[in-house]
Amino acid sequence: MERNGRQAWPPELSEPLREVDRLRRGGRYTSALALARSLAEAHPTQVRVLVEVGLTLGVWGGQPAEALPWFDRVLELAPGHVATRYHWALTLARLGRHAEAVEGFTQVEAAGFRKALVLHMKRAESLEALGRLAEAEADWTAALAEDRGNPWLLQQRARSRARAGRGDAAEQDLTAALASQEGDSVDPELLYERGGLRLQRGDVTGARADFDAGLQAFRVGDPPSLLDALRRGLQDAVARDGGAR
Repeated sequence: MERNGRQAWPPELSEPLREVDRLRRGGRYTSALALARSLAEAHPTQVRVLVEVGLTLGVWGGQPAEALPWFDRVLELAPGHVATRYHWALTLARLGRHAEAVEGFTQVEAAGFRKALVLHMKRAESLEALGRLAEAEADWTAALAEDRGNPWLLQQRARSRARAGRGDAAEQDLTAALASQEGDSVDPELLYERGGLRLQRGDVTGARADFDAGLQAFRVGDPPSLLDALRRGLQDAVARDGGAR
């Protein structure tokens, strides 16, 4: 029972932990952390309390280095606590310790973690950071099996494929991502990335069309750097198109 962190739960802890969450959500991070720490000092073997300190530090406070020891403590008490091992792996990834993070995500997967989509996404990101692009692509593909046709996931797999030198497959992913978009929902970033791939592969006409369409699709709120990149891409395509004639 202790292996999975299933210890007797003192009912009097429920309301203080709800207060920790209310304080966090209300923007009172310092008060939330102080309360969570005080609960952990009073109940040093209560897994749920230790987890909440880790989450307060790592998720709400953006302090992964400070959060990691709390997740370590939980896993010492309850090695089979799958949700904590997932947060432990996430924290390692945020700290740039991607090889350890991948191992942690794989352990979580083997334990039957129910959030398969996010697990594949996060492991793919760490695999890419390690340059293990074929494995990263496999995880993006597995994520797409959980959420078919998701444009963002297709874009991430396209980037992984492009880094691996598979420009044709990457272009197919971006085309699939754009296929479901129209009007104001067209993402100019997808057009920019496909235009860049087409330009690299010598399809100047297609690249020019993508950059031009990206400029037409640019929306209020899109980053100015993207607008500049689209303009530069179009200028480059026009220059190459003119030089080819």
